[in-house]
Amino acid sequence: MKALLEYLDSRTDETIRTLDGLVRIQTAVPPGENYMRAMELAGRNLEELGFQVETIVMPRELFEKKNPRLLHLTGDRANLSAKLDVGAEKTLLINTHLDVVPASPNWTVPPFECTVKDGRIYGRGVADSKGGVAALITLLSAMSELDIKPNFNLNIALTTDEEMGPYSGLCYFADLGKLEADYFLSMDGDSDDITIASNGNVDWQVDVIGRSYHSGSSFLGINAIEKSIPVMNELMELKANIEKKRSKVPASMAISRMTGIKTLMPVLNITMINGGVKQNVVPDRCTLKGDRRFIPEENYDDVRKEFIDALSKVRKEHPDIILKWSCDEIYAPLLTDMKHPWVNKVKSVADDVAGRDVSLAGAQGSLDVAYAVKVTGLPACCYGIGRRTQSNTHSDDENILIEDLVMYTKFLGKLLSS
Repeated sequence: MKALLEYLDSRTDETIRTLDGLVRIQTAVPPGENYMRAMELAGRNLEELGFQVETIVMPRELFEKKNPRLLHLTGDRANLSAKLDVGAEKTLLINTHLDVVPASPNWTVPPFECTVKDGRIYGRGVADSKGGVAALITLLSAMSELDIKPNFNLNIALTTDEEMGPYSGLCYFADLGKLEADYFLSMDGDSDDITIASNGNVDWQVDVIGRSYHSGSSFLGINAIEKSIPVMNELMELKANIEKKRSKVPASMAISRMTGIKTLMPVLNITMINGGVKQNVVPDRCTLKGDRRFIPEENYDDVRKEFIDALSKVRKEHPDIILKWSCDEIYAPLLTDMKHPWVNKVKSVADDVAGRDVSLAGAQGSLDVAYAVKVTGLPACCYGIGRRTQSNTHSDDENILIEDLVMYTKFLGKLLSS
């Protein structure tokens, strides 16, 4: 173990080169057009290390059926399954996604290549979550060179479309039975905490219907934007009530330090509004969209009933308002028992390598890991590279600390070897 960890210190430049190769393949979604290239690069590395590698493309018709909002996406929905049987008693599933969010024009460095400066590595996806793949490839290569056999059979699932959902490549693998294992490590996370829970996610939409007319005689039309105001008021009242609730699951330490919020909390957001075609035309439709994040103690049926009750109240108090609405579960909540032996092992290794107490926490966001856990029943921990409040995940100049990349490579080494 000591020899392995010391050897990994000498492989940092190699890890950065591997990461740069992954970042240069633009897997931003939308549109997600270069998934196959990313899988081919990762697959070649794993094949050279003795893995049985299979590239699996989700059929277009299934993708469109499961993701009706994503018909505009193009390219093959490619994913990678790589397995190594070392004759161990237990099998470890390691997963992360290789799709990334698009980059704005506001980056101060080129987003689709790695830039190293001031102890950090910049590039789209270095934290979320190509850095973990680069660290894993370096670690497996080092173990092979030192003739160190993993203590687990390995099932590596590199998947795509996590950034869009609701039915990602990981969900597809779960339904195909490609996630056979005893334990589950997701590298889709940060290094502030070990994520053992996450909020579920519901996307909702309300369409308020009006009647178009010349604005000079607006009283002869029905202004859908104005009619949407009571709807928004009711949703804001619902938001206030929802956000008084708290989970029993601890929140991220980074969130707690910033906000004082100690446990996961549910949220309701109005995030999009669209209506009208021109300033002198009464709008005949106003569309409100948003999401509802619900804690592990809640369930989708109750969330849906909240919307039913709120919009029924609007209709009762404003019978002249005509509206249609929808409410769709994207991901269920995730929850792994904090006392599970797998959680204890991951925490013990993380504590040792990081040199601190790495907390167990829940994520305010939502993960496709929850779908896989629901299908497989596996105990899952999410632990990755990056810092929640420093790495600019999903923002401009996404970055990770070089020391965190090295730390994570050693974390994987100790987890697989001890």
